[in-house]
Amino acid sequence: MAKQPIKIKDTPIFEQGGFSVIAGPCAIENKDHLVQTAELLSKLNVKMLRGGAYKLRTSPHSFQGIGKEAVILLSDIAKDYGLFSVTEIISLQDIDLIHKYIDIILVGTRNMYNYPLLKELGQVSCPIILKRGMCATVEEWLLAAEYIDNDKIILCERGIRTFETCTRNTLDLSSAVFVEKKSNFHVITDPSHATGNRDLVIPMALASKACGVQGVMVEIHPEPDKALSDAEQMLDFEMFKELINCTNLVGNAFIRSDINLCKHIILRNG
Repeated sequence: MAKQPIKIKDTPIFEQGGFSVIAGPCAIENKDHLVQTAELLSKLNVKMLRGGAYKLRTSPHSFQGIGKEAVILLSDIAKDYGLFSVTEIISLQDIDLIHKYIDIILVGTRNMYNYPLLKELGQVSCPIILKRGMCATVEEWLLAAEYIDNDKIILCERGIRTFETCTRNTLDLSSAVFVEKKSNFHVITDPSHATGNRDLVIPMALASKACGVQGVMVEIHPEPDKALSDAEQMLDFEMFKELINCTNLVGNAFIRSDINLCKHIILRNG
């Protein structure tokens, strides 16, 4: 299903047939790390810088971000490097602040069912990334997007909770492709949260591109093992360079014209 590209300040993102990458730390820790990350993204022609300002954590003892300071820091550094900023919103009370400073607002898995928040986000002008709830069906995910009622919605498959324990979650690529083909929404994946293992992020990013979704969101850090949040799933800078190089080489196997060509060759050769 053909989709119109989303525009930010007249710049198109998530164009049909393209593959967009969003990258940055799980949680913003300090200015130096964020500047290093922005420099890397700029050199690799990656346009969207993500970073967590407010973090919903399972344990109340875990690092939960530095809040407003991080929002402003992310905004300033993204602008300095010609990037678009992406951060998660966790509360209704933060809408005005985040909408003022941030280019793309992210709704995390825990807030997919926060319908009052989704309704209010429908009133903002910027793009919204809506992550699938960790136990949500595709129908529930799509209905949550309708609560936002915004023509700039990007759906993010971030892995669902299953009986399998070898990965943090199970990346449901079949559902991502289904939604990409059957809905008007742009679809990306988050292989970092889906796998919880940095060694699996690149293969799952490549699989995402090969099956036809429009991009990935991954977590990177200059020193992942020292990160204050989700250290085990973040790529270091060299791994991220490898991801970009590999995705540039992988074609999109789900382009309809290629499928038709394959059918033609098969039929012609009996």
